Amino acid sequence: MPNTKKHAGGRPTALKPEFIDQAYNYCLLGATDAQLAGFFGVSEKTINTWKKQAPEFADSLKRGKMLADAQVANSLFQRATGYSCPETKVNIADGRVILTDITKHHSPDTTAAIFWLKNRQPDKWRDKVEVNGSLKLDKETLDMIETQFVTKMAAAHERQKAVLAEREARPEAE
Repeated sequence: MPNTKKHAGGRPTALKPEFIDQAYNYCLLGATDAQLAGFFGVSEKTINTWKKQAPEFADSLKRGKMLADAQVANSLFQRATGYSCPETKVNIADGRVILTDITKHHSPDTTAAIFWLKNRQPDKWRDKVEVNGSLKLDKETLDMIETQFVTKMAAAHERQKAVLAEREARPEAE
């Protein structure tokens, strides 16, 4: 139960006993501390104060957030690996509704698998490739690259001049 007695040198806390269950339930929905502050009409700093002053309030937030995160992680894992679930198929034959219980199979989802792996094993699955060391080119290689660049640029310039000359030689369409 939160301490609602007047503190020495301050106002009584606005934390009410019912806030503990409300905070837990709101955290199950994915609420952040900032959203909780808005819900209770206080600042985020007040939420942090309540967590320090009332361990049962802090515990309700931890439990709610942990359970919500675990449910999302489980759902992501199922999407990544594929899963089966019961379903009822509805058909109409000869004016009668026929309900058939089936098991629906969902194939693994590539995007979910990639997300899972990138977060669980970032060193093995990240997109960014780390290159160790630096690129060192000797003078001969640099000279060869420069020669190729100059040659290709000259050829491109000649092609450009030819295209422009061809465009000028054509009579304008009327």
